[in-house]
Amino acid sequence: MANYLFIESRDPYGSNDTQFCCDLAKQLAQQGDAVTVFLVQNGVFPARAGARADELSALAKAGIEILADEFSLRERGIPTDRLTAGVKPAPLDVVIDRLADGCKAIWH
Repeated sequence: MANYLFIESRDPYGSNDTQFCCDLAKQLAQQGDAVTVFLVQNGVFPARAGARADELSALAKAGIEILADEFSLRERGIPTDRLTAGVKPAPLDVVIDRLADGCKAIWH
């Protein structure tokens, strides 16, 4: 079993290529790999409650951990208590710790 960290910096509203990462993350999770999606920069926009978050819900249902960068949330005025179900706020330190632990990273 491998550990994967997807770092998503693009929002699905301005980029039409975010679906590829979500599909790959789900495939890896279905194979039994541990997968985390870390939303950063504009990638946090779909994490807002009431936003088009169907894909994030599908990832959470697939057993994928979804984290949103606290700094990116603050910079975009998104309160942590207004995140959609399945998304947890996290510091950027999580990325550094996971990489140090040997997690395979995919940055998009």
